[in-house]
Amino acid sequence: MAAPVSAPPDAPRSTDEAELYELVRQRSFRRGHFILSSGRTSEMYFNLKPTMLDPRGAYLCAAAFLKIIVAERAGFAGGLEMGAVPMLGSLAALSEMQRHPVRTFFVRKKPKSHGTKELIEGLASDETLSGARVMIVDDVATTGNSALQAAQVAREAGAIVDCALVIVDREEGAREMLARESIRLLSILRGPDFLK
Repeated sequence: MAAPVSAPPDAPRSTDEAELYELVRQRSFRRGHFILSSGRTSEMYFNLKPTMLDPRGAYLCAAAFLKIIVAERAGFAGGLEMGAVPMLGSLAALSEMQRHPVRTFFVRKKPKSHGTKELIEGLASDETLSGARVMIVDDVATTGNSALQAAQVAREAGAIVDCALVIVDREEGAREMLARESIRLLSILRGPDFLK
């Protein structure tokens, strides 16, 4: 388990966020020359799964998310497979433990080819997103396309979606793109802080 550390000046504000920053830096951040899924090149690369699937990392991500989701009064949190999936289980469990239950779901990139052929997974047969306030979550935001895809599916199911939340915002256009769709982007950490 990583010990809490002092964070760069503009980065995390709380002790837990400073610890999460350090855990991401150690387990999930690489510097070099990378081609991203968007086709863009970058000198920074984030693979958040080693952080989200680490016991301490799972807790820190879920705790940071839960604080914001409760403040935003969202009853559901959901996101696109695969980036959002690891944190959704942690978030649901922690929300119950802290007596602020948040229901979670994930959106498939394409419908299941068998069974119910659902796009949205995690809802019981009698549950609906209709009229529910939903926070869209993801691990990293670059262009914002993953968050937007999940938001569109949730909105088509009747959800109220006006906010998305990520662990790391790379600050490469996602905030502006989502704003054009009336979705605010919130983040726990900022990509540029890892280059300092």
